[in-house]
Amino acid sequence: MNKPFNPTVTSIASSAMLSELSISQWTGVKRDKRASEEVTSDKGAKKGVARVNKSLLADNQHLTAIHKFVGNARNMHYAMTMPWSDTGLRLLPTAQYFKYHNEMTGIENEFNRLVSVFLDEYEYAVIDAKLELGALFNPDDYPTTDSLRSKFAFRLSYVPLPDVGDFRIDIGNEATAQLRADYESYYSTQINNAMRDIWERLHKALTHMSDKLTEDADSTKKKRFHGSLVTNLLEILDLLDTCNVTGDSQMSALRDQLDTALRGVTVDALKEDSFLRATTKTNIDAALKALPSLDF
Repeated sequence: MNKPFNPTVTSIASSAMLSELSISQWTGVKRDKRASEEVTSDKGAKKGVARVNKSLLADNQHLTAIHKFVGNARNMHYAMTMPWSDTGLRLLPTAQYFKYHNEMTGIENEFNRLVSVFLDEYEYAVIDAKLELGALFNPDDYPTTDSLRSKFAFRLSYVPLPDVGDFRIDIGNEATAQLRADYESYYSTQINNAMRDIWERLHKALTHMSDKLTEDADSTKKKRFHGSLVTNLLEILDLLDTCNVTGDSQMSALRDQLDTALRGVTVDALKEDSFLRATTKTNIDAALKALPSLDF
């Protein structure tokens, strides 16, 4: 039976910080009240039950590129950090800082480039939209280029992580003690959630690889695997190292175990070698059994 996963109240203020990513963008979508009323009236429906939302620039490729890029940027932010609070703050291990900062700086530069390209073509895009929207076109829906520029922003902030006992406020010893106890409980819960997130990512990656290796594991036929089958798991192993902010010995041991098991294992080798597939699956399944119980 897997050992249960236990939370910790160990201070990690010196081994992690908090990171907040805020990206704003213009959606290019607006509700058309007049068209909405016309639709409900024409269909004999109650007022307010239908809404007509206009894509102001239709399928403008430059704006679409920004929207997709922002989604990918947020995914990268989530992948390289750990959950902390519902306010948008994420836990960033100090061991991960330089890699994360370099990655996000490159993302910020690319975001600004995409925005510049879009703004350079914006006035031409409005002209095209007038033709495509027909009677739905309303020039008042379109901000000026200068005004539109302010709707795009990329902000990355770093915040020190308060220590468990760092609650300094002059409200009396008893009240301060209660606040400190409440914060310690919160601190413990957030660390627990952050570490659990890493375990869950590992569980998902191991389960995916095990399932892929299960299919006809003893077959002599050449297998078909995506190139990310091994690299995705190796990236998780890096997180087991850099994101082990509590110094969890079980996480360290499992990371070393998997590092040894995957040494020399490649997608091409798995495709060709049925014995390697079976051996790798055995090692992966053993790692799955060694995971702490997280009520999956």
